[in-house]
Amino acid sequence: MTAEPRAWEGVLAHIEARLVDGRLRPGDHLPAERALSADLGVSRSSVREAIRVLEAMGLVRTQTGSGPTSGAIIVARPVGGMQAFMRLQVAASGFPVADVVRTRLLLETAVAEELAERPSTVDLSDARQLLDAMDDPALTPQEFLALDAQFHLVLAEASGNAVVAATMAGLRTSIEGYVIAGLARIPDWEAMAARLRAEHREVIAAIAAGDAAAARTRIHAHISGYYRDASPEPLDDSSTRTPSARTPSAHESR
Repeated sequence: MTAEPRAWEGVLAHIEARLVDGRLRPGDHLPAERALSADLGVSRSSVREAIRVLEAMGLVRTQTGSGPTSGAIIVARPVGGMQAFMRLQVAASGFPVADVVRTRLLLETAVAEELAERPSTVDLSDARQLLDAMDDPALTPQEFLALDAQFHLVLAEASGNAVVAATMAGLRTSIEGYVIAGLARIPDWEAMAARLRAEHREVIAAIAAGDAAAARTRIHAHISGYYRDASPEPLDDSSTRTPSARTPSAHESR
């Protein structure tokens, strides 16, 4: 036997269908509670529950009052929802930290390579400002690592790929969590900070020079190297092996 769907789940399904068929788009207001309740034959409390779920997922934002910004509005990039979801999953051990690192390696090597393939169109000014900020000797390790996580997010945003940027934003909290947790296993933080600063600048230099292979190799070594030194649980060999060259796509290998 399967449980019957709850009323608020029907409201979610209705809204999803309207998003899929284009009758609702980012920036649109959801119909008023009263209208949804009457149209779907559910209570207004069920409508409110569905909207709370959508807000927690980051798909809508709500604001009380009157005017064009009030009510429930569809948002285009559910970054907040992804951040909350991934943070809670990592905290509950639903996402092992090693899997977060593997995901970073997949995403960030591809991002660095793609940026280096078109250096003339990439704005690296925000990344460079973060690197300059990380040079401040007064930073605590926690402050330094927060800037480090932001640096990786800025590179993802520079790719122009909204899905990659949102995924990295979702991973950011878990990234900060595991890198800060590893501080106790680093015997010489000053040496580690100097190494990380140098690695960051090497990645940026490779991207700016249009050297896709070097950009990919350097970001891979940077991420896996910190995890190797700061985590008690090593990744498997295939995940930590530094790539020597880009793997051809299916199209290129034909």
